[in-house]
Amino acid sequence: MVLFSITCIFSLLLLPSLLHASPVLRGFSSSGLSLPSLDSKSWFCHLVHMTLAQKLCLQEGSTAISVNTPLGAAQGVVDVSGVNRFAAKYASAERWSPSAVVTAWALPNGSTNVSALPLMCPQPYVDNSMFTEDCLSMILYVPTTLHAGSSVPTLMWIHGGSFMVGSATNPGLDGSALALATDSIVAVIQYRLGALGFVAPNNQTNLGLEDAVNALEFLTTVLPSFGGDPSKITVAGQSSGANLIRALLAVPSAQSLFQSAILQSDPMDYGFLSSSDQVQLQEYFVSNLGCTATDSTCLNALTADNIVNGAGLWQFNSSVYVVPAATQSEPMRVVNDGTFITSTLDSTSPFPRVSKPVLLSNVLDEGGYTIYGSFPDPIPEAEYVAIVNASFGETRYETLMGSQSYAVGTTQNGDYRPQLQVLATDSVWRCATWTFARNWVSNGGTAYVGLYTVGASYPGNSAVSFCTESGVVCHQDDIEIVFGTAPNPDTAQSALITEMQSRYKSFLYNGNPNPDDSSYAEWQAAGTSDVNAIMLGSTGDAPIGACTPSFWGQSVAYDYQVFDI
Repeated sequence: MVLFSITCIFSLLLLPSLLHASPVLRGFSSSGLSLPSLDSKSWFCHLVHMTLAQKLCLQEGSTAISVNTPLGAAQGVVDVSGVNRFAAKYASAERWSPSAVVTAWALPNGSTNVSALPLMCPQPYVDNSMFTEDCLSMILYVPTTLHAGSSVPTLMWIHGGSFMVGSATNPGLDGSALALATDSIVAVIQYRLGALGFVAPNNQTNLGLEDAVNALEFLTTVLPSFGGDPSKITVAGQSSGANLIRALLAVPSAQSLFQSAILQSDPMDYGFLSSSDQVQLQEYFVSNLGCTATDSTCLNALTADNIVNGAGLWQFNSSVYVVPAATQSEPMRVVNDGTFITSTLDSTSPFPRVSKPVLLSNVLDEGGYTIYGSFPDPIPEAEYVAIVNASFGETRYETLMGSQSYAVGTTQNGDYRPQLQVLATDSVWRCATWTFARNWVSNGGTAYVGLYTVGASYPGNSAVSFCTESGVVCHQDDIEIVFGTAPNPDTAQSALITEMQSRYKSFLYNGNPNPDDSSYAEWQAAGTSDVNAIMLGSTGDAPIGACTPSFWGQSVAYDYQVFDI
């Protein structure tokens, strides 16, 4: 049987949108696990993209404002009381070519309407009127109290979506409340996705990552005009957005562009792709394009819709059969090319010396949506054993079954979904993050590790009933807590929103998430063994469970170790 990574079952997608209402992986075959199909009428297209359509322009009567920058007059509008909003194009690029920072301030989409928000980057199942290849834009949220010379920090947010979907206008990403609470500038960026950002017929790699670097370059130029200090930029993101930030930490040329990093729910188990794997994936991509790699006339004739809904979607769905290391969650992702990126930042190669403070967090039930969405009925012992064996291979399976955390016979009511959910959460997210924290600290950096035990159900997560249960915090449920955009928050949510925004403010200003003169528990920095993971939403430290230095990454290899990437 072909060895598939755990992500074939446990993380079909980090953004549930693409697989909701689709067939799930249930059976086995001689060639591995059958792939799910994707529903072009998915709830995500309705929920997110229709919301975007409604938000593309503000109501008439919005107050226009202007700020002089080195790139020209920045046109914006009053977003909410106390915050101004500026949407801007930060870079431009030809298809499958590196982007370049703009030399003059411009509104996104070639618009003349100062209240227009960016169209998203090309992605599956979106009407082509909703996206544009000229999508390298950002939204700046600037408190009205700021002025040139204020020198406040900036948080640059990178959205998630398995490097396939998402935008700066995703639900919950309005940065107004976060900017006010942290007394900082919040910039939410877009970058090229999928087949236009991470795989190319001309062998270009890391285009989407290079876009993020150019967003930082743009910010260093314009921030002083808005009251921001370009030496105080923190990059932050969730899921594949956090993955992109981890890649930024491995780009030597980008280190002077930001001071610290916040990684929420990064699936660190995946690792960066190797150059050799990327070559195979690029060849496979070209074989499905209908053009040769050198036929520029044919390639230029392809519409963005042809690419993302044709070869790009096929690439997403099938790459794991070409290169198992690609996974089914992020088959098009960052590549360790040895030049732009010079380290794997994991346990497969020497870890570089580092100095930046990082804040790393997971949610309590990262794997909940995938496991309970894929398996709506209870999983008996025999099926649990088969799933773990097929996902990890015989060697890792034997060790896992010998662990108290994952062994058979320790579940209740004959349903192994709770145990499978913990195994998914630990292997893909939590323990991999803790391993990264130890490596970071061992090589000179400072790391703070947290676990959300309270969240706000992200739009769409309610499609899986498990994610609506009391005390459950599924993947993405931390986003609206951080941004303060949770609708009708209860007492616990409101308290955590206030706490996290206070902690983020302290981290943005000082590299330490412990505000002065606060009543919050001290968030201790991670050590080389004990990461001191604080529980966010409850008291005390998170239980270690199987996330010990000697288990994951030692007794049981991560996927990036198995595939040697």
